Amino acid sequence: MIWKPILAAAALALLSTAAAAQERAFRLGLITPPVHVWNQEVAALSDTLAEASDGRLSITAFPSGQLGNEAAMLQQLQTGALDMAWLTTAEFTFRVPDMAALHAPFLVDNIADAARVLRSDPAREILEALPRATGTVGLCYALTGMRQMLTRSPIASAADLSGKRIRITPAPPISTFFEMFGAAPAPMALPAIYDALANGQIDGLDMDYESIINFRYHDHAPHLLETNHHMFGMVAVVSARVWAQLSEDDRALIAEATQAHCDRTIDRFVEEEAGKLERLRAAPGIVITEGVGPEFFGDIVARWDAEWSGRTPYVARLRALVAEF
Repeated sequence: MIWKPILAAAALALLSTAAAAQERAFRLGLITPPVHVWNQEVAALSDTLAEASDGRLSITAFPSGQLGNEAAMLQQLQTGALDMAWLTTAEFTFRVPDMAALHAPFLVDNIADAARVLRSDPAREILEALPRATGTVGLCYALTGMRQMLTRSPIASAADLSGKRIRITPAPPISTFFEMFGAAPAPMALPAIYDALANGQIDGLDMDYESIINFRYHDHAPHLLETNHHMFGMVAVVSARVWAQLSEDDRALIAEATQAHCDRTIDRFVEEEAGKLERLRAAPGIVITEGVGPEFFGDIVARWDAEWSGRTPYVARLRALVAEF
């Protein structure tokens, strides 16, 4: 008779475990601050998942690099310690050379075409390499605008950038671009940039309008070159270990909801890019040089393509794709 209560307790424990397994608050890491569009859409994604799953699924976001930099978060994703992240395409270029093609200089000259590239079949194909190379599943791309150059002193030509310490997001294809015109690329975390500009530790940075405005980098670097020199994308990823534990229905639900908010993120940046430039035009003390194109940098596009085409066929594929726009 002693077995009956033991079996009953075991059955109850199994039921409780199954119920708990159906409810999950996914931990999602980002380097961007709460005011950033990415973070806003992650919060909206959590609401979408909760509604679609009758409250079973949700997201707990960790913004501003609370869980470490992107390299650290990628390691956490590989072990399953972190469930999800919205990471820059730049971070993946260390492990997925094909992703470097998305950072090709002057691949597109406007944000609408950047959106078209990120939604293209060749770009989607690049995501297929992520599970083996990074231990993550890439669900979709989003965007954080086009990259511009912001400097402490006036820049009249590419020669004026020679020897300047320019903060970049660490990534081999981005380093190549700046090294080719003689600048000294200086990888640095977002929160450190403002003080580094103020004390002269760096001479400038390459950054999108969203972050320039959010962090007020123009307070100490008032000279803006509107270059649109490359797009800056994001990949919404899930730990492959976590993905393998999910049911097919939950995978489909998460993939569909995340895609919707990736699309919304892209659409918001496309819609708001011009308005952000207008806001910067109105900022006291800022000097903007508009329409700075590839000719400003001489033959840099040909030289960059020559170097990186040997590492990935997607440079040529994406150039051909954009030529058809």
